[in-house]
Amino acid sequence: MSADAPTKDINKEAENGQVVAVEENGRAVEVDVVDWTGEDDVEKPLNWTNKRKIKQILVICYNTFLTPLGSTMFAPAIQQVMTTFHSSNPLLASFVVSVWVLGYFFGPLVIGPLSELYGRLPIYAVCSVLFVLANIATALAPSLGSLIFFRFLAGTFGATPITIGAGSFGDLIKPQHRGGVIAIWSLGPLLGPILGPIAGGYLGEDAGWRWICWYGSKVLAIAAGVGSVATIIFQEETYPVVLLERKAARLRKETGEDNLTSALAGAKKKPSEVFARGIIRPLKLLVMSPVVASLSIYQGLVYGFMYLLFTTFPIVFQYQYGFSSGTIGLTYLGMGVGSLIGLVWGGIWSDSLYKKKAKQGAWKPEYRLLPLVPGCLFVPIGLFWYGWSAQAKVHWIVPIIGTMFMGIGVNMLMVCYRSTFRGTVLIEG
Repeated sequence: MSADAPTKDINKEAENGQVVAVEENGRAVEVDVVDWTGEDDVEKPLNWTNKRKIKQILVICYNTFLTPLGSTMFAPAIQQVMTTFHSSNPLLASFVVSVWVLGYFFGPLVIGPLSELYGRLPIYAVCSVLFVLANIATALAPSLGSLIFFRFLAGTFGATPITIGAGSFGDLIKPQHRGGVIAIWSLGPLLGPILGPIAGGYLGEDAGWRWICWYGSKVLAIAAGVGSVATIIFQEETYPVVLLERKAARLRKETGEDNLTSALAGAKKKPSEVFARGIIRPLKLLVMSPVVASLSIYQGLVYGFMYLLFTTFPIVFQYQYGFSSGTIGLTYLGMGVGSLIGLVWGGIWSDSLYKKKAKQGAWKPEYRLLPLVPGCLFVPIGLFWYGWSAQAKVHWIVPIIGTMFMGIGVNMLMVCYRSTFRGTVLIEG
């Protein structure tokens, strides 16, 4: 290629093995583009062996489970917490439990862009350590304000696998199989809040709420430590931009040719641009897309209802049915059973729809939302069932069955929403 060849845009015309020209100091310079060797390239995460993929998925699912487990662990003992800090405000009591989820909102605004800048693996590792420290600080909180703050930090750092887990699955799993994997991954965020109160209920009854935080934090610290070690040993980087950049760097070192560049080099932006996009793009989707806006609001509303239920269980079953603090934890099993039903139903239905529509050549990501139509009916049914039966003081199993319907509806929503927008639209678009 001559020196006076026309300059081309590498971001638009970079293809596998193609030589392009870029402007450097006023002259055209040849650049060799490093890309995957083809769609079947074994270095591409989508083409990794099942064994290699399963290791990544298991570690992500394990770490995802830990965060919501801690979010509700001392929910059964929330009355003890408020008594300790001389407060009787029921709204504040609910906020102490649910502030953890507030971290799920702010955390992704930073965690998501950082994963695009430095890759997914470093973010997983660093945030898991910070998650441990935040939980220990929660156990030692000297005031209600500090307790709320440290729980917020724990939720923020613990949001990492929830935030970029779907991105990792998009790197690893082909679209036709994502629904089932997303369903399995959703077990963590939705069963964790169920199992946490079961463990915390008996612990709070015997040793008080600080032991729930302290002992629970030690358990979470150990579990998160195991997750960090597993991340370092078993997890690998799956972000294509980082992988191709590493491949280009390796080839530059081996060949001595400094004109080698990644085919996705154009996707690597300045930190300010990445953070701006990380904040602006979700807001843009929220404002300009009625589907995204309505479903996001609906998901937030339903998730809020779920945590509101968690804070009412100790009041309803302790004062209305005479349950002990330990036994109250078992009342969360109704929603747990419903969660499993919703996950299995939603995951299988979502994947079967994909395969059917793909064969017809008419597939759209929105088709994964179809199971939500009957699934959303379970939420008001469950809420009415629970509220009516508890107020009427019928047998304690009746309101628990109502929470099972609530669990089905919540999980159907989560599976449909995540597999559509996180697993397909945002990852591929």
